[in-house]
Amino acid sequence: MHAKRLQVWPLLPAPVGQQKRRRIVDYFYALCWFTTLCVFAHSPLLLCLHRAKTDNILTIVYPISAVSVVFTCLVMSGTALRDLNTLPASERKNESSTKGSFTKPQIEHGNLEGKHRENTVALVGTPTNGDESVKSGAEAGNSEVEYIESENLNDVEDVDENIKTLLAGLDSKDWVLVCEALNNVRRLSIFHKEAMLSLVENVIPLIVKSLKSPRSAVCKTAIMTSADIFSAYNDHIIDSLDPLLVQLLLKSSQDKRFVCEAAERALISMTTWISPILLLPKLQPYLKNRNPRIRAKASMCFCRSVPRLGMEGIKAYGIDTLIQIAASQLSDQLPESREAARTLLLELQTVYEKYHVPRETMVPEESEMASWENFCQSKLSPLSAQAVLRVTNVAREGLVLGS
Repeated sequence: MHAKRLQVWPLLPAPVGQQKRRRIVDYFYALCWFTTLCVFAHSPLLLCLHRAKTDNILTIVYPISAVSVVFTCLVMSGTALRDLNTLPASERKNESSTKGSFTKPQIEHGNLEGKHRENTVALVGTPTNGDESVKSGAEAGNSEVEYIESENLNDVEDVDENIKTLLAGLDSKDWVLVCEALNNVRRLSIFHKEAMLSLVENVIPLIVKSLKSPRSAVCKTAIMTSADIFSAYNDHIIDSLDPLLVQLLLKSSQDKRFVCEAAERALISMTTWISPILLLPKLQPYLKNRNPRIRAKASMCFCRSVPRLGMEGIKAYGIDTLIQIAASQLSDQLPESREAARTLLLELQTVYEKYHVPRETMVPEESEMASWENFCQSKLSPLSAQAVLRVTNVAREGLVLGS
């Protein structure tokens, strides 16, 4: 409830109607002039009476003068009050919103809180314009999306119908329908891989679109879909991998923990199911990305993929190329990149030394030329070779001490 306003004559009138305001100001000036005239009019009379030494008359004149001034002030103030009280209600509201308001601060604060609650309800409530799309979005916001692990997914009931409506569901503006379509992609990839194969090229761009969604539920469901796509189709998606890969690297390096963890699992699935000989060229450009977090995630994927090449695969890919890549990551900004580079260098050292085991027929000069230290110095700059040898020698010393 609003506080009852005090009907007092304001010393400084708030902005009201121009005519009423002008009339009140005129009353102020008239009051001031009248008071001044009264003082000057009574002064000669009082002076004469004082000279005449008529104390009895002075006693009568002084109260009469004071009463006349006070009576005049009361009359003019009452007139001003009547003019102010006859103002329209809208002008009084304008007056109360300015510095002429006399309502209590606590009650004003309560009214503001009530208005804020009303505005909040209006924002989240039913839209006044009757827009059905906004209403459905508000109703969908109350729904909960369930994240189902791959092993807990059930088969679809109608394969043909799901395939027909799949692309439309993935491109829907209703995010709940998008999540349902993404889960259907997962089900079809697991239980009906051959039936989905022809749609994979069209499905992946829509999965990438969902990965860019600002809604976390859509983003995480799309990440889980990516992991199932990797495990189901392996090298068949290598031509469409680039946009999917960059989004997964971005999502694995963001702040939302549950999205980050899901993206890391998807990247592990990628390095597990896609051939490293095809995946490593895709990862290599991201090792020099401007974003240090993307570099770190790409380094970890690169480090996981190289051992899957095997000794023959590493030799075919080029151990000198791989050692240069690992050496460049040793000085990276983030510790994840540096740790991945150390792990890769130890793997490369092991492979190199197995292929260059000193034979009994070798002379000492040939044995020294084939050493790991000489190989690093021949393929790297002096500073990079020194950093690589420091890492590998410290690790070797640690293994010797541990044994």
